[in-house]
Amino acid sequence: MNQPLAYVHPGAKIAKNVVIEPFATIHNDVIIGEGTWIGSNVTIMEGARIGKNCNIFPGAVISAIPQDLKFQDEETTAHIGDNTTIREYVTVNRGTIDRGKTIIGKNCLIMAYCHIAHDCFVGDNCIFSNNSTLAGHITVGDYVILAGMTAVHQFCTIGNHAFVTGGSLVRKDVPPYVKAAREPLSYAGINSIGLRRRGFTPEKIREIQNIYRILYQKNFNNSQASRIIEAEMEATPERDEILQFIKNSKRGIMKGYFSN
Repeated sequence: MNQPLAYVHPGAKIAKNVVIEPFATIHNDVIIGEGTWIGSNVTIMEGARIGKNCNIFPGAVISAIPQDLKFQDEETTAHIGDNTTIREYVTVNRGTIDRGKTIIGKNCLIMAYCHIAHDCFVGDNCIFSNNSTLAGHITVGDYVILAGMTAVHQFCTIGNHAFVTGGSLVRKDVPPYVKAAREPLSYAGINSIGLRRRGFTPEKIREIQNIYRILYQKNFNNSQASRIIEAEMEATPERDEILQFIKNSKRGIMKGYFSN
């Protein structure tokens, strides 16, 4: 249902039961899936690919060109997965030639005033609280929670099921399953509450805790800890995911916390 006061470019592909409120602007080369609601004063620019049953609140700007001086107007896209909610004044930039697209996964909640820059890949079931910002080329796993006013440095990676506390400055990669806190950002235990809510068994949570005790609480460097974890811990998908994350980290993983 398009309001007469909304502008929808004839080249946009809009499913029949999408609701577009007054004063929204939909540019050319936009695709919006069934059941999605577009609030007043939303701007959806070229290259947007929005899934089914999304809610985009007033003031949001989706798929604007990157804030990157190297951008040469290449054809790129911004993708928002099914059942994702984008709250007021969120900005999502489309990709550059590097990755070609920016992606927000399914079932995410991106709260007001968040910014997701070009070439970011955000997984499914993520929650970004108010004013959280991602610089360019960031990769965020599934079920990640960023508390309010978190700022993530370009090219960082945040692993699955991680929790980052409010006001954090993320300069290094955050491994999966952990809580990240303090300044500088450091290991603060595993995200046991989140893991329990998602059905992880007590045994599996203890396994993950034991892995991170070796990595962060035994005074080993990352290479030493990885060798010990691989030798002494039973091979499981979670163990292998953590080891692979450490191996693949380009910026290095965040440090452990030492009170002295």
